[in-house]
Amino acid sequence: MPGKWVRVWNERLPGVPLTLVQAPAAEAGGLLLAGDADAGLVRLPVDRTVFSAIPLYTEQTVVVVPRDHLVTAVDEVSPEDLADEIVLHPLDDVLAWETLPGRPALERPATTADAVELVAAGIGVLVVPLSLARLHHRKDLTHRPLRDAPESGVALAWPEAATTDLVEDFIGIVRGRTVNSTRGRTRPPSSAQEKREKPGRAAGKGAGKPAARRQQAAGGGQRRGGGGTAKKKGTGGTPKNPRRGTPRRGS
Repeated sequence: MPGKWVRVWNERLPGVPLTLVQAPAAEAGGLLLAGDADAGLVRLPVDRTVFSAIPLYTEQTVVVVPRDHLVTAVDEVSPEDLADEIVLHPLDDVLAWETLPGRPALERPATTADAVELVAAGIGVLVVPLSLARLHHRKDLTHRPLRDAPESGVALAWPEAATTDLVEDFIGIVRGRTVNSTRGRTRPPSSAQEKREKPGRAAGKGAGKPAARRQQAAGGGQRRGGGGTAKKKGTGGTPKNPRRGTPRRGS
């Protein structure tokens, strides 16, 4: 989704570059408050006294396992299926667990990336939102949906005191508003847009001339095809005298 939004942004605002910056979930709020980012895709909950936020979607929770693990034989996993597994619990976990399934590891990995390395080494399994499983994808690992597990909501957030016109533009794109939406802002055309539009207007004017010539030519065809009357008037010969015939005798 972020990639799609950036493409739409570049189409509508080609003169304003938009850059995606990857950041750990725990650091996203600090980047926004420091002004290092204008808006962010953050995990809920957020501090609504500081941030404005628009909830976007809730991610599916999955369990990451080696490709030859037993759970790969099923399409979906339950917490009970992990009862005998060591379930890694990284310090940057974004899921709000009441009780973690399976057996705990001796130590908690520092990051999700570290936990993924331990899964690849056969130390245990890892439960994360789907986007993190995709982010840390490896050819020797796979994942399966985990039902009855905490889920992670994602929102577009920005500092409430820093609601700029450009942030409003991005909100409109995220919400799927069209460029002509009445809820969006009306932006004056950029110089680049004006340059692109001028040839179009010139082409429109030039395109009208052949159309006019075609219309005139068609009109001429109609005159030529309008019967013998027009043709007779256009010739220099003497018209037939309707009174010619038998000469009249004088009295």
